[in-house]
Amino acid sequence: MWLFLAFLAIPLIEIALFIQVGGAIGLWPTLGVVVLTAILGTWLVRTQGMLAIGQLRSSFSRLDDPTEPLAHGAMILIAGALLLTPGFFTDGIGFALLMPPVRLALIKWMRSRVQVQSFDMGGSRPDRDRNADVIDGDYQEVKPANDTVAGTSGWTKH
Repeated sequence: MWLFLAFLAIPLIEIALFIQVGGAIGLWPTLGVVVLTAILGTWLVRTQGMLAIGQLRSSFSRLDDPTEPLAHGAMILIAGALLLTPGFFTDGIGFALLMPPVRLALIKWMRSRVQVQSFDMGGSRPDRDRNADVIDGDYQEVKPANDTVAGTSGWTKH
């Protein structure tokens, strides 16, 4: 139900804002602002995204919890999609998501609502002891001395 309301409300808000802004500053300045925010948003998403990828790589190399850099990256990706969508309301949300304090506040709010059951960064696996009777091995295919004629399956006599 919430998703339906969002798909209904957001376009209505965008249309209302286009009418209000277009009436206040005119058609061409309104279109210019929309194009300018898309260009500026693309540049900001690119720079913020590169920072998020760097943070994610460093968390992997230190074997730290990667959830925060992943959440930052996801929010930057959503911000990019919102900034490329023409409209003032979506641009406002997109630019807000590009601000690190806003992202940190959202991550803090999400942490309070999500409970992690377990987290593992590799290391020892407890399920290896359960399969103690499994033997790892290598194999090499040995061809029989009496090769069959090419084209037959070897299962039937010719």
